[in-house]
Amino acid sequence: MTSTQELTKNQSLVFNALARADGPLSAYTILDQLRGDGFRAPLQVYRALDKLLDYGMIHRLESINAFVACSHPHSHSHSHGMIAFAICEKCGQVSEFSDDVITARVREWTSSNGFKQSKTTIEIRGVCASCGTA
Repeated sequence: MTSTQELTKNQSLVFNALARADGPLSAYTILDQLRGDGFRAPLQVYRALDKLLDYGMIHRLESINAFVACSHPHSHSHSHGMIAFAICEKCGQVSEFSDDVITARVREWTSSNGFKQSKTTIEIRGVCASCGTA
């Protein structure tokens, strides 16, 4: 939705920290990484994270209370669809994906049960292929 040129300085710094990270980051890890850039309080990070979430540029992984940069932040392909994450419990690698069959099944269930969904995020915890063969 928005380009990095339209972001505030703090939003850009937080987004760039997530974009270059090897895995998900907590708000406090982001704060620690950005102290040299003038970040002093968690509220600065949380405000930037909230806006980046609104813009669809990052995702919050609920089960581990951490954030990742969106795999395709300038795409609207999942703006109202289901997003899924596979989270490796050994190395911390996160893979973002969407699946039309699962999305259709979730929509079918919500419709038939009168449930008005606002957001659907699926998190699969386990071991990635690299860690599983190690």
